[in-house]
Amino acid sequence: MKPPPSRPRRGAAGREGLIDQAFRERFHQLPRYHVRAPGRVNLIGEHTDYNDGFVLPAAIDRFVVIAAAPADDRVLHLYSLTFGEEVRLPVDHPEAPAGPPWARYIQGVAGELRRVGVPLRGLRAVVDGDLPIGAGLSSSAALEVAAALTLLEVAPAALSRREVALLAQRAEVEFVGVRCGIMDQFTVALARPGHALFLDCRTLVYSHVPLPESLVLIVCDTGVRRALGDSAYNERRRECEEAVRSLRLLRPEIRALRDLGPSDLALVDRLPERLQRRTRHVVTENRRVGDAVAALRREDPATLGKLLAASHASLRDDFEVSVPELEAMVAAATAAPGCLGARLVGAGFGGAVLAVVDRPAAGAFVVSAAAAYQARAGRAGSFLLCESVGGAEVTRADPGERS
Repeated sequence: MKPPPSRPRRGAAGREGLIDQAFRERFHQLPRYHVRAPGRVNLIGEHTDYNDGFVLPAAIDRFVVIAAAPADDRVLHLYSLTFGEEVRLPVDHPEAPAGPPWARYIQGVAGELRRVGVPLRGLRAVVDGDLPIGAGLSSSAALEVAAALTLLEVAPAALSRREVALLAQRAEVEFVGVRCGIMDQFTVALARPGHALFLDCRTLVYSHVPLPESLVLIVCDTGVRRALGDSAYNERRRECEEAVRSLRLLRPEIRALRDLGPSDLALVDRLPERLQRRTRHVVTENRRVGDAVAALRREDPATLGKLLAASHASLRDDFEVSVPELEAMVAAATAAPGCLGARLVGAGFGGAVLAVVDRPAAGAFVVSAAAAYQARAGRAGSFLLCESVGGAEVTRADPGERS
């Protein structure tokens, strides 16, 4: 059986060519800049970021791309090639109009840039990309970081990548209303090719951990979409905060679930059963992140695979963020040739599964997993073979001088 069809990869240059054509047709000029921001897949460390914990994501070679040029008026002219929609935002009050969902991320970023004193300038921009939306690959963070870098380039103004990541996170939390952690934006802004990013979400201390060339990351998309703002994501975050408040009565120095270790699970047993399970996931997942980093550094992919499987079981049983389609995909992936381990990625409640696969077996893995998922779930999945890439970048689209 052949794997299900997917949209062919055109590569960055080909996609930017299509965006340039759309830009020219819409605005009757060529863009001045291209901004590319990658998606990310989290190897391990799920729902630990907003608990001040540890994560191990990698940026992947699927991108949000923005083509842009300065405009003479004080308006942000934004056109989404994906949705076929245009939005016009006043530079002085970009948050005010009620924009469509994709534009709200850009509105939030523009508002945060103004808040920190960046003098926005009018621009024309076309937004596109090949990063699946709602699959747990951080399309929102990629759009936020890409928008921030675009607005900074056109201003012109400068912020460090760390500042860009924090600003993008604030935009999603305060304007869009999704109480996300810092992992996604930080990875999109600061990733390194061929590496995962080991991040302490409290201190923002990070290091780059090499990924074995013998492995390929395969994102197995269930086709079940979920919108974070409408899901139980915020509910899970509230439950973690409730657990911290209760634990602080017993031990005042506890600031977040990150402050608990495996030896503290007896203390956790004093919580209500639901909060016990949420807390147990975070505590054990933080430990698994450290173990995964150690496994990668000693080139032990078999142990990495076992840790992914344990992470999925914890997300399913203790954090309760799985759905039947995710279970079907994990089962299909785990049984497929070359799979070392698989787990749901992202917030859960839909989206995708990450499988770590021996590179020579990638083709056979996709054929087998696609057939098994179709049989189990009664629907087709899609499969993205991903390489780890660097963080977002800005390039000149033409040789003209900055206006």
